[in-house]
Amino acid sequence: MSVDLMEKKLKIRWQLMFYDIVIYLCVVAFMISLYGTRMKSASELLITIVATLFCLLFCRVVGKVYSMIIRYGGVHVYMRLFATDITALLFYFPLKYLCGLHNLESQNWLLIIMLNLLGAVGIRLMYRYCYRFGVRKNKRGEVLRWLLVLFAGETVIKERRNENKRIRVAILGAGRLGAVLADELLSNDSAAYVPVCFIDQDKNKEGREVMGLPVLAEGEEALDELKEMGVQEIVFAITNIVNTKKETLFTLYRNAGYKVKVYDFSVADIAKSGKRMLREFDIDELLFRQPIVVNNELVESYYKDKVILVTGGGGSIGSEMCRQLAKMAPKQIIALDIYENGVYDLQQELRLRYEGKLNFKVEIASICSETAMRRIMEEYSPHIVIHAAAHKHVPLMEKNCIEAVENNVFGTLNVIQLCEEYNVSRFMMVSTDKAVNPTNIMGATKRMCEIIARAHSASGSRVVFSDTRFGNVLGSAGSVIPLFKRQIANGGPITLTDKRIIRYFMTIPEASQLVLHSGAIAKNGELFVLDMGQPIRIYDLALNMIKLSGLEPDRDIEIVETGLRPGEKLYEELLVKSETLRKTDNDLIFIEKDEPISMEDLQQRLEILREAIRSNDDETVRAAMRKVVPTYKTPEEVNCKAAEAAEMQNAKKVN
Repeated sequence: MSVDLMEKKLKIRWQLMFYDIVIYLCVVAFMISLYGTRMKSASELLITIVATLFCLLFCRVVGKVYSMIIRYGGVHVYMRLFATDITALLFYFPLKYLCGLHNLESQNWLLIIMLNLLGAVGIRLMYRYCYRFGVRKNKRGEVLRWLLVLFAGETVIKERRNENKRIRVAILGAGRLGAVLADELLSNDSAAYVPVCFIDQDKNKEGREVMGLPVLAEGEEALDELKEMGVQEIVFAITNIVNTKKETLFTLYRNAGYKVKVYDFSVADIAKSGKRMLREFDIDELLFRQPIVVNNELVESYYKDKVILVTGGGGSIGSEMCRQLAKMAPKQIIALDIYENGVYDLQQELRLRYEGKLNFKVEIASICSETAMRRIMEEYSPHIVIHAAAHKHVPLMEKNCIEAVENNVFGTLNVIQLCEEYNVSRFMMVSTDKAVNPTNIMGATKRMCEIIARAHSASGSRVVFSDTRFGNVLGSAGSVIPLFKRQIANGGPITLTDKRIIRYFMTIPEASQLVLHSGAIAKNGELFVLDMGQPIRIYDLALNMIKLSGLEPDRDIEIVETGLRPGEKLYEELLVKSETLRKTDNDLIFIEKDEPISMEDLQQRLEILREAIRSNDDETVRAAMRKVVPTYKTPEEVNCKAAEAAEMQNAKKVN
């Protein structure tokens, strides 16, 4: 085999081999100067040195030591080097006695091999250090740059010159997560970011170095140093930070002119690669509300080995519940939806993530169709039905009252009746804060659904019923956050119905976990609600999203009031009768014990709605809803007293 062919096959790094030879010769010369030799002639010593060197280089070449990329290598680089050198030593001793060579004592040759190994490891570590920090514009950087040229030539320096074009970031958190981020960015030539320092609240770390980067104090005192270092962005790399502290730091650095990012897991990236990423500070995190904590052991044990049907499985909440359930080893999950695209995407996502090991089925059907739902019940015999299917868009339902009642009310009734007929053990329904004293047809239909479920729970049914009520879900289809993002991307304006309007918010994972947790602890007929903290002003969210985009409100992006839409009120209420609340084991989850109506009363109300639907007139249906849902009010009745409402007075401002 020719040298060129061998080099091409093994990808030998000749420059590194040259330095290894120099190190070896230096070690041999040092040992001879200390202990002398027993050689008969200089030629015998030369043959011995060459034979030993040949064994070392041969084993390193065969072991592909010179084909490894050291700058990205980990422990395995040095373990392979150690293994090849020990192998070379084992080859050398039989060769020595076979050829009758006399030289240094055997223990001295062992010491030579070990010192040579130490030198080889040292030069590789020095190369990695120089490669990482040899482009810094300081005296240490100049020395390291000179050494890097000595090690690898000018070409490596040219590769690293693009570092000056990378975005300079300060990592907030000099702990394990921050160190991992720094290591990833320093090792990745193609990364758009380069870390220049850490920021940490621990006074013991201040003034020290992590990964070769200085650690600065947390707070305003470090702002001048950040400016001198040319920091452009701050990256949060802290997992155990409380929300109030996060809010303070976010406001501090944003007001100082820095973009703020997060190094953390996100749902989307786990679905794709399961890896951490550097991402924008999400609007979810601007709420700075401690997320709900569920009893995972309780929830997982309940859903394990169960057949679970999720209606509306392709929606924001339904699909996330399927993702959560998939982690709990269920026997089978059936995602039912009338819209095929959502469940198709979910099916592909779960198939990729679980590699076909999850028993996940998709059914395209309407909850209003008794024939279709009956077929599904007979085919799968679910233990649990999670009912998330509903028309939820307030303005659209105001214009389509008949469809809202048929789908939300009678679709839910159809599912409940079939659950009773096919001996489903538990029915869990997703509700909304808009069902509390509703001012629109969507909220009124959801309140009617709660009434239906409560009446059936008190009728002696074998099904365990529960409803879970929560506020707006951040990032869901049709919610205000995606709308604002699109409007900002288009250059504005942001349209807002009323600057006074407030809403409760929670994240999609929170909402999904709440439903699953409440379903697991339900006894029968409970209406679960979440202490969602203070409501948020939508106007403040709009302002903050504009600033997050690096723009100025009213200068770059205008905010325009369009007026309240039909059925819309200025604030939402989360609870019907706060004096009836009961606590659960989770401090954030409460139970509103709603008094059930009789089945006779329920049938009368349903018949009123059926008669109204037969009229084929939206206003007749709207009037009928006011009869069957006594708390259904006009928006004017609620909005005229909005200023007096506790929710409006306690609304939290997002800085």
